[in-house]
Amino acid sequence: MTRIEECILYRDFEQQQLLQDITELMDSYKSGKLDADDRKKFYACLNQLVEMANAYGFSGNLWHDYLTFLLVNKENAFSTSCEIVGKVEGSINQMAKHDFVRFKELFDFDIEVFDEAFDSGDCKIICDYQNSYLSKKLFNHRIRSRIMELSEKLSAARDADEFMELMIQFYKDFGVGKLGLHKAFRIDYEGAKARIVPITNIAHVHLDDLVGYEIAKKKLIDNTEAFVKGKKANNCLLFGDAGTGKSSSIKGILNQYYDQGLRIIEVYKHQFKDLNWLITQIKNRNYKFIIYMDDLSFEEFETEYKYLKAVIEGGLEKKPENILIYATSNRRHLIKETSEDKGGIRQDMHTSDTVQEKLSLAYRFGVTIYFESPDKREFQEIVKSLAERYGIKLDEEALLLEANKWELQHGGLSGRTAQQFIDYLLGKQE
Repeated sequence: MTRIEECILYRDFEQQQLLQDITELMDSYKSGKLDADDRKKFYACLNQLVEMANAYGFSGNLWHDYLTFLLVNKENAFSTSCEIVGKVEGSINQMAKHDFVRFKELFDFDIEVFDEAFDSGDCKIICDYQNSYLSKKLFNHRIRSRIMELSEKLSAARDADEFMELMIQFYKDFGVGKLGLHKAFRIDYEGAKARIVPITNIAHVHLDDLVGYEIAKKKLIDNTEAFVKGKKANNCLLFGDAGTGKSSSIKGILNQYYDQGLRIIEVYKHQFKDLNWLITQIKNRNYKFIIYMDDLSFEEFETEYKYLKAVIEGGLEKKPENILIYATSNRRHLIKETSEDKGGIRQDMHTSDTVQEKLSLAYRFGVTIYFESPDKREFQEIVKSLAERYGIKLDEEALLLEANKWELQHGGLSGRTAQQFIDYLLGKQE
C-alpha cells in the first residue's frame, strides 16, 4: 500500500491512475527496486503529464500542477464545508490534516531523481515546463492561473498546517470542483445517466456591450442583484422580437455577477424530465444558480412544459432559495395557441380551462421583460455606437447609408443585424 492509499477524504479521484502510478514509482525508488517495467511506467506517466499540460494550458512544475488540480476539484465533506464557511471545526478537520500530510510529502518529493535512475533528462523538463498556450485549453486563462498560483504556494508551504491553510483559503475564495471553477454548465448524458458538464468557451459579453434597452436591462439587473445578495427574487422571462439581445443580456449578467457566486446551467426542452435531479445536485451548494432556457416555446402537441410548471411552482417541494429560472422566448405566452382555444370548434368542452392551462406557465415567471425591435433612428444609433466601439473609420452619412442597405437585405431592424453589419465592415478592413 502506498501512502496516498491511506488518505481518508482525498481519494478515488477521477484522474486517479496517474497518481497511483507515480506514487508506486516513488515507493519502488525508495526501496531500490526499480525495474524495466517501472521504466515503461515512468515514460507513460510523463506522457500523461504533458498531455494534461496541453489540455489545460499548465506550465512550470507539471507534477505539482497535477496534484493541485486533484485537490481543487475534489468535492468531499471537508472541501464543500470550507466553500461555505471557510475554516471548519471538529473531527473532519483532523481527517483533512491527515490527508494533507500525505499530499505535502508528494509535493516535497523531487521527481528529478528519476532522471538519474532511468538515465533521463526528461523530469527536469517536466519540472520547468514551458507551454506555448497555443493549444485549445479546457480551462480558460483565469482558472488556469488560479491553479498554477496555488501550485506554487503549496510547493513553498513550510509544513502540513500551512498547506492546509492554503487549501482552506482557496476553497473559501473560489469554491471547489467544476461548480466552483466554471461559470456555465449544461446537462450531458453518459449512457442514460445525466451529468453536469462545464461549458468552457463562454462569450465575453458585457451588459454595456448591448446598446440601448436600458429599461429592460435595469429590470434584469435589479432582479439578479437581489438574487445574488440573498434577497427575494423572481424567475424571469425575457421575450420579444428576434435579434434584440435577450440571450446576450443573460450572458452579460453571468459575466457581471460570476465573481459574486452566480452560475448558469443551460437546459433544453428534452431535458426537463431531469430538472428535479438537477436541482438536487445544486441546491446545497454555496452558489446562486440560474437555470437558463433559451428560445423557449412549445407547440400544442408538446407536453414538456408540465415538468417546468411543477418545478417553478406547484410541486410539493419548495424551490430552493439559491435557484432561479431565466428563459428567453419570441412568444409572450410560450405555448402555441390556436383559434380553437378562443372559442372555435374543438373536442375540448372546457375552452377557458384549456386557455388557462396554456397561459399558466408564463404566469409563473414573476418578472417579464420585453425586448422590442428598434425603430430606424434607434437602429442607426446602435450602428454608430458599435462603429465607434470597434474603431471603424467611415463617414457617418456613408456608414448609415450602408447600414440601411444591409438591414433591408439581412433581417430588418435589430441589434443582431447591426452587429452583423459591423462584423461585415470589420471583415473588409485591411
